[in-house]
This record gives sequence, structure tokens and C-alpha cells, in this order.
Amino acid sequence: MTLSQCPKTVLCIHDLPGYGRAALSVIVPVLSTLGMQAVALPTAVLSTHTGGLGTPAKLSNPGYGPAALAHYQRLGVRFDAIYSGYLADPSQAHLVEQAFSLWPQALKLVDPVLGDGGQLYRSLGPEMVSAMKGLCARADLILPNLTEAALLLEEPMPADASPRTAEPWAIRLTELCPRVVLTGVTSGRCIGALGAERGGGSFLVKAPLQPRMYHGTGDIFGAVFLGRLLRGNVPQAAAQAAAAFVAECIRLTPPDADERLGVWLESALPQLTIRTEP
Repeated sequence: MTLSQCPKTVLCIHDLPGYGRAALSVIVPVLSTLGMQAVALPTAVLSTHTGGLGTPAKLSNPGYGPAALAHYQRLGVRFDAIYSGYLADPSQAHLVEQAFSLWPQALKLVDPVLGDGGQLYRSLGPEMVSAMKGLCARADLILPNLTEAALLLEEPMPADASPRTAEPWAIRLTELCPRVVLTGVTSGRCIGALGAERGGGSFLVKAPLQPRMYHGTGDIFGAVFLGRLLRGNVPQAAAQAAAAFVAECIRLTPPDADERLGVWLESALPQLTIRTEP
């Protein structure tokens, strides 16, 4: 078997935090557990993730990404999916676009990491919103939260996270990208995601709302969602599996655990293996 014949290989273009469960530190183990070969291409290497742990040490080499893509192309690697997330600066959108061009047959999934809780992340500026909007226009599917949807649509930040708010925004976003899944949608005592497809309908998936908020859960959701899609699930089933697994991760995390460090994914991964059995 040659390298180009390796099944279900995902190029993951995200940041890599050393401490704190987020981005590549959770995406790679989740995809591996789901039977995928995860190829990590860090947009930046950080001592910690950027949520509440102070200013991280940062290593970013602008020449590394293009050189890595060229190496993979020389090796004949075939990517079944390209999954992008946090970008260290707007120019890195060109790196993702380059990957899209080199592997046009790959499923292109963009998590437009811009903000949360009604605010643009402090380290980002309006030029990043424009860069992310351009990537979303080239993607097959995007995974924004409601704050990111507002930024992409140039709307005021949402007053609530209800399906009533999410559905029209998801439908509008299908003008930018054919398939959209909005995360962080709340309904009663449940939290989940709302999906929409251009020219099609919408769906809502739910899981029990947990009274705690952890960094990195959106990255876990995206990795499970993508892994289940590549295993043959339709988007609604993949989103439901992702929402349920995130809820399980939170349930298995002790109530007194430091929320900044993310959920105890290590305890939850065996459950993910069980749930993927035929």
C-alpha cells in the first residue's frame, strides 16, 4: 500500500497548544479514535491555549506551512478532508486556500474561529473576519458559533442563542457556504447545533445543557462531527453524535476541575470508541 492509498486521512490546520485541551491537542486524538489518520499542520505552536491562561509563548514560522504542503504533495498523500480552524494571522488564510487548491477532491470544513460570548477575540482584528469570510466561501461546510455567525453576516451580536435566532442566520450563511452547522444553540435545558443546507431544510440536535463552560469543546465537536461524516453519517446524525459526546466529556469532568484546561477528554475517549462500533 502506498501513502496515497491510506484511508480517511484528514489535514488539520489549527494551532497546537502545549497545555490546555483545545485545538490540535484534542482534534488529533478524537479523529484517531474514530479511525482517521490526522495530519497536524500547526498554524502556531503555543505554550497554552489563549483562553484565560495568560499570554502564551508563541512559535510561528510562516514558511513551514507551505513547505509542509509541498512535502505532502511530493509524497502523494491523498487527503479525504481538510479541516481548518484558528489562524495566527490573516495571511494564513492563503495557506488554507493553497491546501484547498492542491487537494480539490477533499471535503473542505472550516471552523471560522473569530470569537465567542458575543465578542471578537482580543487578539484578532476586522481583517481576520474578512479572511475567514473568504475561506468560508471556498468551503463545503462551515462550523461557526453564533458570535462568529454574527461577525460573518455583519449583524449585531445575538441577544440570545435560541433556535429562533439561529435558524434564519444559518439559512443566510448558506449563501456563503452550501452547508452550515451553527454551534452553541440553546433550547430550554438543552444545548446543541442547528444545521442548514443551501436550497434544503434545517435540523436541530440537542444534548443536556451542562452548568459549566470549558475551552476546547467546540474543537471536540468539530472533530467528532467530521469523523462521523467520514464514517458515512449524514450531517444531522454526525452533529447529534458530536453534541452527545461533548456532553459526555463535560459529565466525566469533575465539577471542581479548572475550566480553563478543558474537559477530561482522556476519560471520555473510550466512550467514543464504543459509540462508533457498527
